Amino acid sequence: MSQITKIQICKGVYWVEIPQAGLKVLCGCPADSVKHLMKRGLIVTMETKGVPYETGPSAILLSDLVIQNGHIANLAEFPVMQMLYKQGMILPNHPNNTGAKPLLIGRGEQVKSQMQTIFRGNYGLISEDEILETGTPPEDAEWMMRIKRWFAFGNIRPFQELLEARIVEDSPVEIQNGAFIQRKRLNVFEFQYDDERVSVDLNLGPNDAYESAYPLGFQRIKREYFGIIHSGEGDGWDVDRPTMSSILMFQGKIYLIDAGPNLLYSLTALGIGISEIEGLFHTHAHDDHFAGIATLMRAGHRIKYYATPLVRASVEKKWSALLSLDTQAFADFFDIQDLTFERWNQIEGLEVKPIFSPHPVETSLFLFRTLWENGYPTYAHFADISAFDVLKRMITDSPTEPGISATFFETVRSAYLTPADLKKLDIGGGLIHGRAEDFRDDASGKILLSHIARELTDAEKEIGSSAPFGVTDTLIPDRSDSLRRSAYEFLRSYFPTAKRHDFRILLNSELGELNPGTIILKEHEVNKTIFLILAGSVERIQTKQNLKSVLSAGSLLGDLTGLYQLPSPATYRTASFVQVLKFPFRIYLEFVKRNDLYSKIEAIHEARDLLEQTSLFGEGLSHTTQIEVAESMHLHQYQTGEEVAAGEERDFLYLVKRGRMERFLGEESIEMLGPRDFFGEETAVFDTPSLFGIRAVSRTDVYRIPAKVVRAIPIVRLKLFEAFRKRMGILLESEKRLTLFHWREAFSINVQVMDAQHRKLLQVADSIHAVLNRSETPQQSVHKSLKILIEFAKCHFHDEEELMIRHGYEALASHRQQHEVLLERIHAFQVQLQMEADWSGIDFPRFFKEWIIDHILPEDKKFGSFLNGKGIY
Repeated sequence: MSQITKIQICKGVYWVEIPQAGLKVLCGCPADSVKHLMKRGLIVTMETKGVPYETGPSAILLSDLVIQNGHIANLAEFPVMQMLYKQGMILPNHPNNTGAKPLLIGRGEQVKSQMQTIFRGNYGLISEDEILETGTPPEDAEWMMRIKRWFAFGNIRPFQELLEARIVEDSPVEIQNGAFIQRKRLNVFEFQYDDERVSVDLNLGPNDAYESAYPLGFQRIKREYFGIIHSGEGDGWDVDRPTMSSILMFQGKIYLIDAGPNLLYSLTALGIGISEIEGLFHTHAHDDHFAGIATLMRAGHRIKYYATPLVRASVEKKWSALLSLDTQAFADFFDIQDLTFERWNQIEGLEVKPIFSPHPVETSLFLFRTLWENGYPTYAHFADISAFDVLKRMITDSPTEPGISATFFETVRSAYLTPADLKKLDIGGGLIHGRAEDFRDDASGKILLSHIARELTDAEKEIGSSAPFGVTDTLIPDRSDSLRRSAYEFLRSYFPTAKRHDFRILLNSELGELNPGTIILKEHEVNKTIFLILAGSVERIQTKQNLKSVLSAGSLLGDLTGLYQLPSPATYRTASFVQVLKFPFRIYLEFVKRNDLYSKIEAIHEARDLLEQTSLFGEGLSHTTQIEVAESMHLHQYQTGEEVAAGEERDFLYLVKRGRMERFLGEESIEMLGPRDFFGEETAVFDTPSLFGIRAVSRTDVYRIPAKVVRAIPIVRLKLFEAFRKRMGILLESEKRLTLFHWREAFSINVQVMDAQHRKLLQVADSIHAVLNRSETPQQSVHKSLKILIEFAKCHFHDEEELMIRHGYEALASHRQQHEVLLERIHAFQVQLQMEADWSGIDFPRFFKEWIIDHILPEDKKFGSFLNGKGIY
């Protein structure tokens, strides 16, 4: 009889159970993985000694890759909360509170990342200093921390007290009670119990996405002047509905209120493409309002991020922990637009007022309004409020104890009861959510009850309404032709030199609505119509090249093939209801000729055609951005055996047009690159000296794209980030043969950004050691490797010193002096190598190990402890 049970839950997610070891492992934890387990009957409600509780996993196996195909792969917050609270592991006097803790299994980097993400997701900002850094007055920071400590039962506990970890690197690791796990290759793991073995592969296929736990269908949405689309009314445990969220329509623009799990699935169901989103209003950082953040990083432009500095700082720290990026990198993906509490902030005719709400993490409620004929129609979005009886229990007369004053209670109560034409309320109950009964006498025009995973009670139905997914409440109807107005804005940005009266010719073309699943254009067909997508999403499919991408509003479909009357290289198929403007081929051709655009299009035709066929640039880019990239590209040819010059790649990202390039480390081939592949992202985007060399295997044509152009496109940055992480993972796998400079957890200083850089230092050292130990090694290879080490060390020391300055580290001066000494030693070692004909007597391992032992372990660990004390990991 089998002792290990393995069940595939959905793509990239498995359940492995070893009953005799007392082990139930959720393998892979993307958004809503708990809901998938509930749907499959692997989480059910039971009762022991009169105490109800849920079953579920006891451990979580994390993906080696934090992002797969643009989706976050590791979101362990809700599975951990399910174990702690719904299973009862942390609840006093609960039969399941046996001392066992939720167990995180995986690479050290991912385990620590998830621990810190969960930590920030539970507590947000963790000190008065962190609150003060947002510009909050000292007197406010003090009472905000008192509220936070009340919700944290008196103090903020390091999450290491609540979680256990098993770090899986190369060798088999015992999970518990004789059950072992081993990584076989990147994202592939083998469980063993006695003589039985079971493997799980957490890799997604090239075009796969994580699945939603619930079906939504497709919705037709009328774009209103000022209206609210109800895009989620459930909570983090609701198996049938998205979590509480709304979509605000204003003057033809689309704004999200929160970004919950499966955001892309919800937007597609509503016929909204990512590029249509103007901005995100963010209430707080809990995963059921935060997990869709990576979806918004897949836009072709930086989506505006609207939040108070307090909420933004909390979100940035969680985002930073999740992706192991510096908080400052948040601005690379989002256009930050800070809002002021308790004031009407002006946003191009829309006014928004954030209101502080007591919650375990920094939280804003939102009031939205705009001027109209009878005053200001108003929408109130009140996510994650506290019930009045909970707030009353928080009242204390002490100015220092956790809690709130009676005066503050009345302020919050009055704010909650602010009347609005339409008000959406969190009535999730419990310690951190609201109750419908508190709003029985609310004077709002219409109340919607939300943030629950159950049906409304009859008493609640007397107080407020409900809203199925996709229902719209219109506050001001749209009486203009918003679709043609949007079409004009797109065309004017695409063709700024075209004549106004010629635009009118195109704008007089037929508007059309296409049903979901409609093929617009088949591969190899010659199209007689050019389509401008105005709303919705269209899939671009090339099965022979294993390519698939999604186009959204603003994309021109078939313009190049239609203009030249060439066969389409791909099939285009609607993924939702899609609104289009249809240009007859001859009208579009005449428009191009009249405005002397033909030569410009001809000049970039070949480059644009290649861009559209790549996984990197074929999705999410507006026509304008695509043209900008195409115009910036320059073709360069490499002869067989020719290497990309060291340092040359700093200013460019490279895209292979034809031929083959080889990525190598030392003298070992790591990866072969062919047409439509890219390289150079390490330096071009992430300012990290490359560990790899690149050379042509055959005569190869390569486009150079300026780094500054690439950095400005969020979806391209995200895909490069994903590729960079995957390539480093492959490199780590190839390093198993060389253990001399292999990363060990003992080296960790418990600061993710610095640990990641220390790992790369070890990888560079590994390559130098490999080169020095070959019998026939060209001097240029050795010197190139040392140059990489020096460049990377300089970058690392600079970043470390910047952190020290930012956080006021007292030992900065002595630490900086040590950095100077270390650089001098590397330079001296480089000179020694240049002078020696025989390298056999040179002890590089001793040199580098002294660096690790003398500097990283004692000195950097001191700095790590200092940062940990400030809540930075």
